[in-house]
Amino acid sequence: MKIICIGRNYADHAREMKSAVTAVPVYFMKPETALVTGNRPFPLPDFSKDVHHEVEVVFRISREGKQIGEQEASRYFRKIGLGIDFTARDLQHEMKEKGMPWEIAKGFDHSAPVSRFLSVKRFGDIHHLSFRLDLNGTTVQEGNTSGMIFSIEAIIAYVSRFVTLRPGDLVFTGTPAGVGPVAAGDRLEGFLEGVRMFDFRVA
Repeated sequence: MKIICIGRNYADHAREMKSAVTAVPVYFMKPETALVTGNRPFPLPDFSKDVHHEVEVVFRISREGKQIGEQEASRYFRKIGLGIDFTARDLQHEMKEKGMPWEIAKGFDHSAPVSRFLSVKRFGDIHHLSFRLDLNGTTVQEGNTSGMIFSIEAIIAYVSRFVTLRPGDLVFTGTPAGVGPVAAGDRLEGFLEGVRMFDFRVA
């Protein structure tokens, strides 16, 4: 099972991070050990003092495919959920300044909590879905899939040029503006079209 994450897919977040918007999707991967399910607590790692939340719409791949055309990409997913791409921001900045890969800032254990998954048919037009993250009862991130620079179909088509997609793979589609730090004891609640998808705490 692969966890595929798309970066810089919302223009407001790209501006927030002072990053350029790219002509093709930017993607990276997290290991299977990053996955956290069932609203289990997220344990803060001991190697970072600045871990940030990044709420994202997540699609689960339902069939195997390679070199998938954008027009047929919708056949490769049936379920949708929400996730958090936890990022060790201090390590990310350090690696970027050195011109080095920054997987250690993204791909650490427990860095990808995901919600339950629901049928995409429940939500109608997947290209106009609102979602948000509440931190201790206050909304800190709000987005809509209409703001994605690259649609899920475009993402699937692009990524599948390089790696075979298989059932169970997860695709994190990018985060809107409003990312910020978390601390022990924080409560994180994620909503998709008003439906609460996850509710867990930082340990």
